[in-house]
Amino acid sequence: MPQLPDDLDAVAVRTWCSLALETLGRERAEIDAINVYPIADGDTGTNLYLTVESAAAAVEAVFAAHETGTTVPATADAVRAMAHGALIGARGNSGTILAQLLRGMAGVLADGGDAAHLRLALTSAAHAARQAVAHPVEGTVLTVAAEAAEAARGDHADLGAVVTAAYEGARAALARTPEQLAVLGRAGVVDAGGRGLVAVLGALVETVTGRPPARGPRTGSGNSGRAPATVDGGSVVGLPVGGTPVEGVTEGGLAASAPVEGPLDCPEDGGAGPAFEVIYLLEARDEQVARLRTRLDALGDSLVVVGGDGLWHVHVHVDDAGAAVEAGVEAGRPYRIRITHFATESGHDVRVQAEPAQRAVVVVVPGDGLAGLCTEAGATTVIARPGEPPASGELVDAIRRAHAREVVLLPNDAALRHTAAAAAEQARTEGVRVALVPTRAAVQGIAALAVHEPDRGFDEDVVAMTAAAGATRYAELAVAERQSWTMAGVCQAGDILGLIDGDVAVIGADVPATARTVLDRMLAAGGELVTLVLGEDVPDSLADALEEHVREGHLAVDTVVYRGGHQRAPLLIGVE
Repeated sequence: MPQLPDDLDAVAVRTWCSLALETLGRERAEIDAINVYPIADGDTGTNLYLTVESAAAAVEAVFAAHETGTTVPATADAVRAMAHGALIGARGNSGTILAQLLRGMAGVLADGGDAAHLRLALTSAAHAARQAVAHPVEGTVLTVAAEAAEAARGDHADLGAVVTAAYEGARAALARTPEQLAVLGRAGVVDAGGRGLVAVLGALVETVTGRPPARGPRTGSGNSGRAPATVDGGSVVGLPVGGTPVEGVTEGGLAASAPVEGPLDCPEDGGAGPAFEVIYLLEARDEQVARLRTRLDALGDSLVVVGGDGLWHVHVHVDDAGAAVEAGVEAGRPYRIRITHFATESGHDVRVQAEPAQRAVVVVVPGDGLAGLCTEAGATTVIARPGEPPASGELVDAIRRAHAREVVLLPNDAALRHTAAAAAEQARTEGVRVALVPTRAAVQGIAALAVHEPDRGFDEDVVAMTAAAGATRYAELAVAERQSWTMAGVCQAGDILGLIDGDVAVIGADVPATARTVLDRMLAAGGELVTLVLGEDVPDSLADALEEHVREGHLAVDTVVYRGGHQRAPLLIGVE
């Protein structure tokens, strides 16, 4: 038997995220199908998958930023990235709670990854998640998390024993959820969020032990006339009262040949509940968030507020979506706002949906300013905040929101190429014709959007947009974080770097001088139009000075200026 690891290091965290994403990818349709609480909208599996996808992407970014090949990132960096990625990418009630569970674990694992720290991390996670929910309900993922932590508290000798005990405790707790929550008992299923957590813990077992978690049913007791729920290696179902199996279900789990199709229709007692799910990220101080919780709790239910250190993820079900967003505005700075109408999303809305448009453009932008510009031009936008690249699920959602038969996708970042390709492929399976124009910068996306004509043929339009993007050279200014070698020489921390087409071409002492040098180098190869996109803290006087500089040296070149808002780079430059 191989020696079990005694420490959860950065590589193990990376493996855990990857395996959890793989497991949820296999099981999300089945988890969606048993989603009946708090709303039977059939998306818990998908929401958990997208949350873990964001966490995994954040961990991968930490490894990618680690320059040497002989060492790996610190465990603290990996677990904090995992938690932050989950926080910014959390989806739905279940995803938001999972993000808080991971955040609770990260706070402890950053100090150590041995068995003792993991036991404490699981306890911290369960407590943090319960505190984040305005009105905790037993028989949900909160119960499963608490039982997993309790099971891990025993006298276990090593890390493998701790994670296995936690997993087994979670499985047993999951099987009992129909006894604790009436809506689950009536539907004959276990809690969907809890099942997702079992899958995530199962991935941790495989990470630590090198083997998939043990299979075989774990049953609850005292089911009051209903057949016991079963757990089979993370696949969990319930049987209806009277013991008659659901079609396509065996006592060991879901039959592979007959998956459950769609969510079970099992509304809660007391009516249909609120009409909207509202989710947003919020930059705010702790005392502001405390007041926000009180206000949102009065507006609706299923309130979960997770996060800390100035960044929060807010989730609530309400009838007045506008009031929920306004509460966020009063508390701080909300963004990545997502409002979902439950009836439409769950397929129960009998109203005729609007006919899809023939064509739309979906564009990723680095700040609020460009988002407004692109929206005015008719595009559907996705904002990529500094250090928070959108996941493929977010791009798929934007394609769906565009509600068109044909979509042109502009990622505006070379690093998003694979993410955008995955989103395009997913949308194609849903019947949308998607063309991915490989724009590498926001200014290329602006150029492409400027020549977009929805009335001409799709292929012709894509070719024209691709040509416009390709004819646009791009640059940006950045501040060096540390001393390093570049193609332009050695830079020191605090130097202003001028990157042209992705490579460092200029090292300067201040933004204005560096920007002038970058413009001169770009215009030396010709050009007819300069586009300047100013960051949030850059004064208008810089744009005026640069426009004057272009006019004096290049009489035939025009200049346009846009405000980019809160973006990573102080200045983006395009030359067409």
